[in-house]
Amino acid sequence: MFTVDVDNLRKRYGDVKAVDGISFSVEDGEIFSLLGPNGAGKTTTMEILEGLRAKDDGEVKVLGLDPWKAGYELHKKMGIIPQGFRFFDYSTPREAVSYYAKLFGVKSDVDHILKEVILEDAASLYYNKLSGGQRQKLGLALSLVNNPQLVVLDEPTTGLDPQARRAVWNVIRELKKEDRSVILTTHYLEEAEILADRVAIMNHGKIISAGTTEEILEREGSGERLEVKAAESLAEYLKRETKLKVEYSNGTVSILLEKPHDAMIAISEVEQSGIEWKNLRTREDTLEDVFVRMVGGSTTEAGEVV
Repeated sequence: MFTVDVDNLRKRYGDVKAVDGISFSVEDGEIFSLLGPNGAGKTTTMEILEGLRAKDDGEVKVLGLDPWKAGYELHKKMGIIPQGFRFFDYSTPREAVSYYAKLFGVKSDVDHILKEVILEDAASLYYNKLSGGQRQKLGLALSLVNNPQLVVLDEPTTGLDPQARRAVWNVIRELKKEDRSVILTTHYLEEAEILADRVAIMNHGKIISAGTTEEILEREGSGERLEVKAAESLAEYLKRETKLKVEYSNGTVSILLEKPHDAMIAISEVEQSGIEWKNLRTREDTLEDVFVRMVGGSTTEAGEVV
């Protein structure tokens, strides 16, 4: 069963094709991550799924419903955290959860929800006294008030410190254990690689690659490489003396290992070159490597796309 089913979705703003014929699905109990640089079309796609924006063409079903035509009914079954979530400064998490329960017209175990998102110790603090991580966890708590089948998280950990980010990750993992479906957009490639069952990469309104992380790396990755820190002259030497594929960038010589024996050849030639080197290691592409190569741009040390 599909929680979300999108077929040939299109949305234009004047001459701009914000979403250009994309298709994807989200299975029941799956964490699905939508990735892309700013302007890729992620936000427009999410707004259409949430029933906040009408599509121009294509078919969209969320929990079996058309989001634009059945938005009121659908929102009773969805939990949403928008990017940059905020709440009233002088409300506590306990009050916020109780307030949302009244809005939805449901009975809700406030203490259980706060415990579920690891926020029970801050239940009586005003929102303006909460840390960034606690505020994000409050957003998660509010998205769970109506016991949703689908939770949509739009960059839920942006700006959080590593400890707070991992706390939010644990909450997301618990949602999966409860067989809820999760759609996650994030600028942190490591986050998607760790959490998502499947990933779709968007650029210029199109999905340019999709599948499990392993499938994407096998299809788009450049294979295992041997890397050493050295001058560019070592790369030139290896190109002359071997048939190996060698690249140089920012003080790193990278040698593609197409066969297991290539590693022995590379190490032997590096040593025989007489050129100073250090920090030898082997590595394979991460999702971040593939993403940057496919869409351009760069990432920060924390793995955030910029």
